[in-house]
Amino acid sequence: MEKAMTMSYTVGDGLYLNITNKCPCNCTFCLRGNGSSAYGSDPLWLEHQPTAEEIIADLKKRDLSEYCEVVFCGYGEPTCELEILRIVAKYIRSVSDIPIRINTNGLSDLINQRSTAAEFHGIADVISISLNASDSEAYRKITRPSFTDKDCFAEMLGFAKRVKEYVPKVVLTVVDVIGEEEIEKSRKIAESIGVSLRVREYISKE
Repeated sequence: MEKAMTMSYTVGDGLYLNITNKCPCNCTFCLRGNGSSAYGSDPLWLEHQPTAEEIIADLKKRDLSEYCEVVFCGYGEPTCELEILRIVAKYIRSVSDIPIRINTNGLSDLINQRSTAAEFHGIADVISISLNASDSEAYRKITRPSFTDKDCFAEMLGFAKRVKEYVPKVVLTVVDVIGEEEIEKSRKIAESIGVSLRVREYISKE
């Protein structure tokens, strides 16, 4: 496993932040199972858990005006380091009005063992949550969460409902390989809680 300290990388016009490799899920489609990098980036497996100060120092090397958005998304679940995420997002807010998106599995409350929705107020423009399936059993089989004693599907939807009170836009996402029937079921779930659905392309290799 090739490791580096790639804390930021670009995808199209977006600047992506790789703030941790921790994740409570082992999704069947996860890019992490295909190699050390994504979208042509340098290796995203981190040599050590970066501090907020290290990530901010890395950000200072970038010209944020060159990007359309900053996205917390790398080889890990960003809410596993929620305090680091908040410090970095507040720094970005202090120097730029660039939109901030957080890509998450929606299990922040389980990860941090408290209700966290209000903690995203003022630090994110978009929360993008991986829905992945239209019911609890299918979700468990696809995401393989470490919280085996919890209904993670219900926890994720509960977080989506709560966080939309604090963040301007909340989106549920699925990968296109789940099939049209599942996509339509997922769309209805998103509509039922008042958020939108985005179908993203499955990337099978680096």
